[in-house]
Amino acid sequence: MTPLLADVTLVEGAAVQVIKSILIFVVILQIVPIVLLVERKMLGRFQSRVGPNRVGMYGVLQPVADVLKLVSKEASTPATAVPWMMAIAPVIAIFTAVASLAIIPFGDAANAPWGEYGLYGIDVPIGILYFFAFGALAFYGFMLGGWASGSKYSFLGSMRAAAQLISYEIALGLSLLGVVMMAGSLSLVDIVNAQGGGPGGDGVWYVFPQIVGFLIFLVAGFAETNRPPFDLPEADAELVAGYMTEFGGMRFGSFFMAEYINMIVISGIATAMFLGGWQVPFWDEPTWIQPIVVLLKIFAFLFVFVWVRATLPRLRYDQLMSFGWKVLLPVATVNVLVTAVLVVLV
Repeated sequence: MTPLLADVTLVEGAAVQVIKSILIFVVILQIVPIVLLVERKMLGRFQSRVGPNRVGMYGVLQPVADVLKLVSKEASTPATAVPWMMAIAPVIAIFTAVASLAIIPFGDAANAPWGEYGLYGIDVPIGILYFFAFGALAFYGFMLGGWASGSKYSFLGSMRAAAQLISYEIALGLSLLGVVMMAGSLSLVDIVNAQGGGPGGDGVWYVFPQIVGFLIFLVAGFAETNRPPFDLPEADAELVAGYMTEFGGMRFGSFFMAEYINMIVISGIATAMFLGGWQVPFWDEPTWIQPIVVLLKIFAFLFVFVWVRATLPRLRYDQLMSFGWKVLLPVATVNVLVTAVLVVLV
């Protein structure tokens, strides 16, 4: 390959990568208000009420009204706060959430006029480690936001967030280790392909042989996203709104949007690791329908997030920590050891 042709290929590859990144971000950005509306409607039904029904037909424009309200609000800063830290905290939260979207596979490789491309942002050999790296960085946004606000409620919320994320991230990682050992790869695309019926595939979704890991991942996912019943860092009955208490306008909106993007990320990781990604049993699905299959599976997980919020009460903080260290961690460790023995023997 001549140097000129190599440069052209490199530029084309970079252009395709940028286009894919923008497309994935735009799609997820459109999903967030839909999830917000569906959650509020579902909570209304669960609680025997209507839900939002004033803005637009059947309340479908309520997310637009919420965004306009947040944009029009003043981003005030308390006198005891550290202004520049309060400014970058929501940026860190939204950046880490969006960056994690890049590894979620929405489909297999497909052909286009400019060459073959994959329906995902990036496919790195250490995809799971990439996910945990940005997950570990995310709690700095919560810590900075709570500490820099100069509020005792915010500081308590940020300390809770840090302890909770660190505690449950261990169980979250161990829950995925069994899948990694069975697939023999850390790449999410390889793991999805390993669950298919093609060459080198096991032909079975890992949710069945790894049901214990799946349940651990689901519970730890609730804690990692600060969703009920693990929403102790922003418990409104105790801490007003936790680390977000002193934030207003789009700074609050950024934290809020980061939470829902993290829900989509956790749902996407669970779809790829346990539910076969774009794979559908007994059907050789065409490339164009693969993203739809993945989105439907993600929405199924989001439904569970809302269902649990409407059903279970919030735990006490001591119950939260005890459950993470005394129940989830030992069970996850035993699951990894049993999986390792079975992979070697079978």
